[in-house]
Formats: sequence, C-alpha cells, structure tokens
Amino acid sequence: MSSLTKIFSQVDLEGSVAALASEMRKRTSSDRFPWDGWPSLTELEPLFLAPDDQRWPYWKGYDEWALYIEGLDGTDGLPDVDQGKVYLTMTGTPDFGVMLSYEKWDGRTMQSQDCFSKGDMSRIREWLRTLHDDLRPIGLFIPYAQAWPAVKEFMERDGELPTSIEWVDAEALPPNTFRFPGFFRPGPEPRVLREEDINDESPDGSDPFKSLRG
Repeated sequence: MSSLTKIFSQVDLEGSVAALASEMRKRTSSDRFPWDGWPSLTELEPLFLAPDDQRWPYWKGYDEWALYIEGLDGTDGLPDVDQGKVYLTMTGTPDFGVMLSYEKWDGRTMQSQDCFSKGDMSRIREWLRTLHDDLRPIGLFIPYAQAWPAVKEFMERDGELPTSIEWVDAEALPPNTFRFPGFFRPGPEPRVLREEDINDESPDGSDPFKSLRG
C-alpha cells in the first residue's frame, strides 16, 4: 500500500468514526438541564460529592432522572425499534444513596441488557417510595461517592456498562423485586415500605394495573 493510499485510508477511517459519533444523540431527562446533550462532568460531580444538602434529591420534587443515547452504532435514521439505545437512570435519596438502572437495547439483534447497581441485597424486600410514589428496592442503592465514578465512566465511554461498580442482572433478581405502587395499607404512609405495608389489591377489588402486569 502506498503512502498516499495509507493517508486516504486513515482519513476515511477518521471520517467514518466522526460520522458515527455525530449520529449518536445524547439526551438528558431532567428539568434541571437542557434536554439536548449532556451536562458537563464539572456540572454533575457536585451532585454526587457535595455536602448532603446540596445533592440533587434536594431539587424540588425531583429525585429521579436519566442520561441516555439514541442512534448507537450508526443506527440513527432507522425505525425506532431498530436503533441502538442506552439509558442510565438515577434515583437519589438522602438516606440510602443512589440506585443506578442500566438499560441497553440493540435494535440490530433485538436484544436488551438490563441491570442495576448492587447494594445491600439483604434489603431487597424493602422499598423506597420516590417523590412520584414509585417503589425502588433499597437493596439496589449504593453510596453517592461510589455511584459517581460509574456515572462518569458511562459518559466518558459513550454508554458502555461501567466497570467501576458491581451490577446485578435484572433476571437474577427475586420475583416481584419491582412492585407496582399499588395501594398502601390504611394508616401512616412511611417512605420506606416492607411487604406488610403494601396491598396489591384495591379496596374495591379492581386492578387498575392489570394491563401492565401482562
């Protein structure tokens, strides 16, 4: 191969890589930051490493948000189901730290990868009620200082699964790890719930979540 051919080959390769990178669409699901693009690492780091009362759970009414990418691996422009996508959803609480949820969809193979940060699994049958009344397993929460390197790695490696923390695959979780909000039993409504605090049946016997249960 001549020197000139090598130069043009390198240019083509660099152009292909640049085009591939430009096709990926990075988004932020948070009222705190613009939707298009990602905040900088400098902006995000204090949300994990600042003093307790300055972390993001103290945003008014907002304890869960996400970073995501659409159009992975050159799939931008394909039908939605055929695209490559990856989401990192973060749920934060002053009491238990952060739960990270990693969801990746490969539209080319029609396969998904779903896993969660692994915390104190002895508390997997306890749930935190988020500010939007969703239930998140306490056993999947990890400290803020431990979560930040994983978030940073996710951003720096364009959505690759971070290696800095331990993950648990969704299929390895016990049945009913993720509970529908359902109906809480009469009495005080604690932020942390156990099995005895949750009633999956409505007072009138109807099931408004039937379509979601499958």
